[in-house]
Amino acid sequence: MRLLIALLSGALFGAGLLVSGMTNPAKVQGWLDIFGNWDPTLAFVLGGAIIPMAIAWRVARRMPCSVSGAALPGPAPRHIDRPLVIGSALFGLGWGIAGLCPGPALASLGFGGASIWIFGASMLAGVFLNAALKGKS
Repeated sequence: MRLLIALLSGALFGAGLLVSGMTNPAKVQGWLDIFGNWDPTLAFVLGGAIIPMAIAWRVARRMPCSVSGAALPGPAPRHIDRPLVIGSALFGLGWGIAGLCPGPALASLGFGGASIWIFGASMLAGVFLNAALKGKS
């Protein structure tokens, strides 16, 4: 059951990214270009994501576990520290340069060409580098 829920959730998420244009780097870079040729259409995508997520958080507060039976995570830490600021800056820089963040990049692997695969490999290398650095501290 958990795998089926994961499959359906991932397919819905990927379809939403595809239909909204989030898998198109030019569209995303247009959204980020606020001082140039700004494209505000992705604001509707972001707004459309906030509404169901706000509802889901309210519902989740009342549930003892997820639909699949797994434990629900607790609230995220609310303090701002150096790793958060540096990681956010690196994420934003990569997003601005590539025009993709991790979700749309994964959704684009099937049709994005070699550059998407290079982005994905680099992203994966960053994940492993982070794990290795955290293991040493």
